[in-house]
Amino acid sequence: MSSNRPTTAADVDASHRVSPAERRRAAWAGFVGTMLENFDMVVYSIGSAVIFNTLFFPNFDPALGFIASFATYAVGFGARPLGGLFFSRFGDRLGRKFVMVATLSLMGTATFAIGLLPTYHQVGIAAPLLLVVCRFIQGFGAGAEMASGVVLLTEFARRGRRGAMVSLVWVGAAVGSVAGALVWLLVQLLPKAELEAYGWRLVFLSSIAVTIAAYVIRRRMKESPVFQEVKADRLEASSPVREVLKHGRKPLARVFFINVGGHAHSYIYQVFIGAYLISTVHMPATLVPQMLLLGGIVAIPAAYLAGRASDKWGRKPVNLFILGVLFLFSFPAFWLAGTGNVWLIGAVYVVGFAFAVEGAIAAQSAMFAELFGSRYRYAGVAVAREFSAIFGGGIAPMVCSALLAWATGSYWPVAVYMMIVVGISIIQSIRTPETVDRDLTSVHDAD
Repeated sequence: MSSNRPTTAADVDASHRVSPAERRRAAWAGFVGTMLENFDMVVYSIGSAVIFNTLFFPNFDPALGFIASFATYAVGFGARPLGGLFFSRFGDRLGRKFVMVATLSLMGTATFAIGLLPTYHQVGIAAPLLLVVCRFIQGFGAGAEMASGVVLLTEFARRGRRGAMVSLVWVGAAVGSVAGALVWLLVQLLPKAELEAYGWRLVFLSSIAVTIAAYVIRRRMKESPVFQEVKADRLEASSPVREVLKHGRKPLARVFFINVGGHAHSYIYQVFIGAYLISTVHMPATLVPQMLLLGGIVAIPAAYLAGRASDKWGRKPVNLFILGVLFLFSFPAFWLAGTGNVWLIGAVYVVGFAFAVEGAIAAQSAMFAELFGSRYRYAGVAVAREFSAIFGGGIAPMVCSALLAWATGSYWPVAVYMMIVVGISIIQSIRTPETVDRDLTSVHDAD
């Protein structure tokens, strides 16, 4: 088979043939795409915690309203593996650039459309159904977006700098969080009646600016040098998804279980903690975007430092350190949040965003790409990461809301759930080999 061609000297690091300008353009392409994806996620998550239960689920008991709102949020995660599966056939055959432009258009259009939706009081049950459709389209696009950015920048980066370069994807995500929180802070200055009438719409309509900027940047970038190096082999593969499911089950399992813990913690800090502060600790709703803004600012340097650390000390030790912090912080997070002290709540968001929201995934992303061989790298990262996203971030806010209701407001079941899910990731991380600076043109998976 041509996929077993010998490795030549030219294959050792295809990225060395990339000019600095091309590498910068790729970095910006990854940055702005995940900025938009996280902007979409943050504005939706804040809406779920602050106002969607009133606008789209007004006939529910408040606790059930939050669960229904988070269930709608989870629909996007259910769509993510479907998007990952759909676009995988193109990402490993036609290239990363093609997918990155297509997914950007899907996400931007869906977010803009949410700002135009009628509410429950205007059209009844059709309102939450339309919200579900938009959230599904968002998730369908996002399911391929992250894998595209991670694989593209890993393949563009020089050896010794992959972790740092891929971390720019998550720096972009952190900037998206900051932008989303800032927009919500601005519209919450409006009187409540105006916020519920049109203010919340401005949040989602504002995404058009980021969408246009990202589209222009991505249209101008070149394809990954590693993809170009082995393009002939990729075109001969009948189905990258079928290939990875048949031959890449070991790295699929590794990425799935490593990703699930950090992903769950990420969306607990981004989504559930806000609802917990409002409904249980009885903090004002305006505090949530303020804390998300603080967390996002801290996460910007944290993402880069985590990626750079994985280059210097290895993917495995840095990943295990971050997951260990998350495990130990599960109970303290709720002790601090439950005090109602704004400074202590701020500390929860700082730790949560620095380690869970951006630190964990920034330390892991280059490793995820390095675990797979060149024939189905995109498909492997997309499928494993997005399916684990359902069982991690997708259902975590809803599970936590249900556990909180079951325990009549006590947080201990939520903290135990957080420890269990991140414990799974720790065990898998221990069993996963070090991958730093693997040859990305190799068709073989990491041992």
